[in-house]
Amino acid sequence: MNFDFESFARFARTFQPGEIIFSEFEPGDNFYLIQSGRVHLVKNAGEYERTLDILHPPDMFGEMAILENSPRTATAFALDQVKVIELNAQNFEILMLGNPALAFKLLCILAKRIYDSKRRFMILTLPDPQSKIADVFVMLNETLPNTDKPGDSREFNISIEDVARWAGMNVSLARETLYRFASQQRLEIFSGRIVVKSIGDFARLVNSRRNQ
Repeated sequence: MNFDFESFARFARTFQPGEIIFSEFEPGDNFYLIQSGRVHLVKNAGEYERTLDILHPPDMFGEMAILENSPRTATAFALDQVKVIELNAQNFEILMLGNPALAFKLLCILAKRIYDSKRRFMILTLPDPQSKIADVFVMLNETLPNTDKPGDSREFNISIEDVARWAGMNVSLARETLYRFASQQRLEIFSGRIVVKSIGDFARLVNSRRNQ
């Protein structure tokens, strides 16, 4: 969805590479819409940090602390120089009253972001790399219109790096798992696209792991 960043210029902020935007467990009263650059989301997992996502424009982050009045569930820091639109409940209300059309666009992005966050969390709770990656494809399949779903084979225009990001794992583990699926004739890997032979097979795998 295209977004008119200029209309929100007075709420713009810039973060330098490596700068922490917010930290896990701290209270949150702002959320952010990325204008340029990449934001890395990580979660404390005992002795190490787990990558949750790497966000790009026009992704939104930090909204759950506002909506649920709860502490931050992850740490966000800038990978590059990052420009964001910083919003809170007060100025968001002002925007809704002053420009309903732009507010509606922002609400649509927010709604999609909430869905994506909850759906991605479902992937992260799966117990093994195979089911996590299978669920990435099940998730992507859910976003396809019915007209794009003939048969059980699916083609996705994504890279191994994309799959790793959505599955919350490093690229080498994602590559190893994808090529294991390929050796089992369950998918084919091409430059910039991956063909899943049977999305139903992957859905059954995910359901069996989730029900354990």
